Amino acid sequence: MLRETDLTEHDERLGDIIAAARETDGQPPFSDQSIVEARAGGRHVFDVVAADGAVTGAAIARDADPAEFELVIAPQHRGRGHGRVALSELLSRYDGEVLTWAHGDHPAAARLAASARLSRIRTLYQLRMPLDGVSRDVATFDRFDADRDADGWVALNARVFADHPEQGRISRADLDARMSEPWFRAEDMLVARSDAGELIGYNWLKVTGDIGEIYVLGVDGSAAGRGLGRALTEAGLAHLAERGCRQAALYVDDDNPRAVHLYRSLGFADHTVDVQYRRDASV
Repeated sequence: MLRETDLTEHDERLGDIIAAARETDGQPPFSDQSIVEARAGGRHVFDVVAADGAVTGAAIARDADPAEFELVIAPQHRGRGHGRVALSELLSRYDGEVLTWAHGDHPAAARLAASARLSRIRTLYQLRMPLDGVSRDVATFDRFDADRDADGWVALNARVFADHPEQGRISRADLDARMSEPWFRAEDMLVARSDAGELIGYNWLKVTGDIGEIYVLGVDGSAAGRGLGRALTEAGLAHLAERGCRQAALYVDDDNPRAVHLYRSLGFADHTVDVQYRRDASV
């Protein structure tokens, strides 16, 4: 069954489940957006509890239109039906359309989705490349300054990702929450400015261990088609190498062929696949 809990009270337990799943699956079971919104009180956090009272997993859900959730069963408790029971209970909370992510596109997750008649609607690639030999002879860019750039970044990001279901709705509060995360460093966000000093592009980098992620990269429509995206990417890779990262990683939707082509041309290759499933409103 599901038991709603408070993230601040059970952060360590949830952290242990996330760490175990990351070790087994090769990536975290929850998106950064889910964690940020859960900490701010904008999403529900649930323990998955077995009949004997043992906590076997966790879920994070957002009440919206459509509703959305992510679910993970701790590796040591998998294969015993906990996922099927938790998924059924999560779906029963909502009427109509519901979205959920399967991070890693594992066969067990696909079977679970099929058992609940969920439709596969979106594919998100995680690409990686080694940073050995990355060129340091690249264009240089300014660094993000929160006092100067925060509001401009939110506005630019909203324009660039106006049609994106998650990235395009990031608010100033969301940005502030991310800037309070222990991994955030202002010098890891490269920014391009117009002659008037306005933001026209950025490459936000996230360093965790020896992997550096292109967390999000955006170029204003007014500056598109001039090679700015490639220049920001190359400068970001050089920056990650200077930071001591051994690999670069990024996420990109399969319905963004221009970006996929750019990243593959720079040496990125498939690492994992995330899949979004939907329960139709008619179900």
